[in-house]
Amino acid sequence: MDQETLLTIQGYGKFFLILFVFIVFYSYAYSIYKRQKTGERDFEKYSNLVHDDFLDSCPLEKRDNSIEKND
Repeated sequence: MDQETLLTIQGYGKFFLILFVFIVFYSYAYSIYKRQKTGERDFEKYSNLVHDDFLDSCPLEKRDNSIEKND
């Protein structure tokens, strides 16, 4: 193959890679927005964790202790 063909293939490869990353990140952002809007999860309490990071702070979520550990 000549150099022009390789550069063309490289250009298309970069374009589709950037398009794929763009779609993945925007779908993730939309899923966060949707879960916040429906009340499934409150992401604001996680953002407040940065300011309230002490050993005596209360946990953000309750743990499910019904799962047995297999040691």
